[in-house]
Amino acid sequence: MHLMKVDPRALKDNPDKARQSRSTPQADALLLATIKAVGLVQPPIIAAESGGGNGYTIDSGHRRVKQAIAAGLEEIDVLVVEATNDNGAMRSMVENIAREALNPVDQWRAIERLVALGWTEEAIAVALALPVRQIRKLRLLANVLPAMLDHVAKGDMPHEQQLRTIASASLDDQKEVWKKHKPSKADPQVSWWSVAQGLTRTRMFARHASFGDDLAQAYGIAWVEDLFAPADEDSRYTTDVEAFLGAQQEWMANHLPKRGVIVEADTWGGAKLPPKAERVHGKPGKSDHAAMYLDRDGRVQTVHYRMPEAKKPKGRNGVLADVDGDDVVVVAKKRPDVTRRGVEMIGDLRTDSLHEALSSTPIEDDTLMALLVLAFAGRNISIASGSGDDVYGFARMERHAVRLIGEDGKLGFDRETLRQAARSVLIDVLSCRQNRSDSGIVARIAGDTIGADGFLANMGTDEYLACLSRPALEASCKDTPVLPRQKVKDTRAALVQHFTAAHFVHPAAVFAPAPQTVTAWVEKYEGAELEGDEDADGTPEHLDELDGDQSTGKALDYPGEDDEEASDAHLSDEELSAFAVAAE
Repeated sequence: MHLMKVDPRALKDNPDKARQSRSTPQADALLLATIKAVGLVQPPIIAAESGGGNGYTIDSGHRRVKQAIAAGLEEIDVLVVEATNDNGAMRSMVENIAREALNPVDQWRAIERLVALGWTEEAIAVALALPVRQIRKLRLLANVLPAMLDHVAKGDMPHEQQLRTIASASLDDQKEVWKKHKPSKADPQVSWWSVAQGLTRTRMFARHASFGDDLAQAYGIAWVEDLFAPADEDSRYTTDVEAFLGAQQEWMANHLPKRGVIVEADTWGGAKLPPKAERVHGKPGKSDHAAMYLDRDGRVQTVHYRMPEAKKPKGRNGVLADVDGDDVVVVAKKRPDVTRRGVEMIGDLRTDSLHEALSSTPIEDDTLMALLVLAFAGRNISIASGSGDDVYGFARMERHAVRLIGEDGKLGFDRETLRQAARSVLIDVLSCRQNRSDSGIVARIAGDTIGADGFLANMGTDEYLACLSRPALEASCKDTPVLPRQKVKDTRAALVQHFTAAHFVHPAAVFAPAPQTVTAWVEKYEGAELEGDEDADGTPEHLDELDGDQSTGKALDYPGEDDEEASDAHLSDEELSAFAVAAE
């Protein structure tokens, strides 16, 4: 037997090789990666070609030769042995059967040896064609009880999460738990799940803490570093749950906002709001309240709510009664696709997106004036503002109007001031909220006109999807890879997970109303004359009122010498818009 260098392409396969089945692509890729990284560690064994030929036949190492060619090696080291009568069949079989893979503990020790020699985890992963995560998983064995390692060396390896739980516990705790769950002659298998459960400690992470070092010291919180967490993540934690939650509670008490309260978490981990409180799903207003609470991870969360006005008692619902002669048929009320709460959420989200679009979307002056007409045709023209502020409507309109008055007490403004005043008026008037500030169809037409749909928040949340019926929820799966599940909650959970990386707007929330709804609204008011609009001479009453100030009895100071000249005076679009704002 001697060592020599040969061109791997000149070697011939042994027809009597023991391994006839094709290896997996993953195994070939692993071997190719190791050859590229460190070369051939074990030379193939070859023998002179039988029959008097000048070539060489491979006895063992066919895969190594094949992958060396794939790696582009011009020469490789080989061991040359004497040819046998069986054409190397026995050597090939023994070489494959007698080989044993390294157990996980030996792999870990070998990795630690490489790390001590200066190898990084990434370099080791490249050389072995393994994920870096697998290298880090094996290195967790450094923190495992030696008695457990002896069992792992036999090939019984816990799952990664179980191994992380075990490795994060102290050796004393591991020793106590191992006494209860170590294998016996009657039951040689270890329940790693039971071992991990026995060592599980609730972790409260520093990245979830709102309090600082001062409160941490006051409550005696000592942070522990998770050495196996990603390098770019704050992995500090404590298992002193009571101290962590106490520090969070004190921080909330010290940072409670105006109109704020501290509430408990409900069964589902959300805020347990006061009775009759209505959750604000959009931007909160000045009169809204804030509720702070701790979620299941111990993080400080804040939600906003408003206390509703007293509602009139509603009639009986839930059943519909059809009376036919003496027979009364009770029909169960069908559950709507979207619940009342879902409709309220749509109203809040629509209003916020409408207001944001009115604030930032370019709007032509003609469109802006048309929107003003729509706004003042709203059902909430009393005016009940949808902005959440507690200022009376007339006071809000006057506040906007004074922006257009100059120092001389007359209208004096530039074009940009007029635009901003008009936008502010529209924001205060138009609303889609499900309360007395709802403007009705005009707000939806306005929102559709300026593209407010593009400002709607993502509705693919568990909170909104819980408001949908099963048919409506399953209809939301359309155009997504999510398939309806047998259980509604499973379908909802899958949609929530999908929409974390996508933006979902439920069809019921879009601004554009149905064409037939708009047509019916137009037909109802188109050409309609309200009672008392005109005097006997055909002059509209509101023009008669312009002849004098009703509160003082004095004539209004119009430009010109007489009323005829005043009525013929031409007003620009800017002045018309300004008068429309000032009229409120």
